Amino acid sequence: MPAYLIANLEVADKDGFERYRAGVPAVIAAHGGRYLVRGGAVRAVEGESPFRRLVILEFPTMAALHGFYESPEYRPLLELRLASATGTLVFAEGLPG
Repeated sequence: MPAYLIANLEVADKDGFERYRAGVPAVIAAHGGRYLVRGGAVRAVEGESPFRRLVILEFPTMAALHGFYESPEYRPLLELRLASATGTLVFAEGLPG
């Protein structure tokens, strides 16, 4: 069953975050992940939107998502993201296909 990484980020250091953005797609792909949403426009149609920069990644399984997040290849990129942006990141289980 698919799993999703959902991030709501506020970028503080644009240069640092750009380095993160340049390096992370290959690591995501290596773990079977793909972008569904990557920082495009977000518009609230009901209530107030808490979203700044919304990112949604899809992985084939929760194990693959954890494999990506905990991988040694992602560790330096994670440190770069944490130094350049703040926000919330959640893992969500999808529906069976």
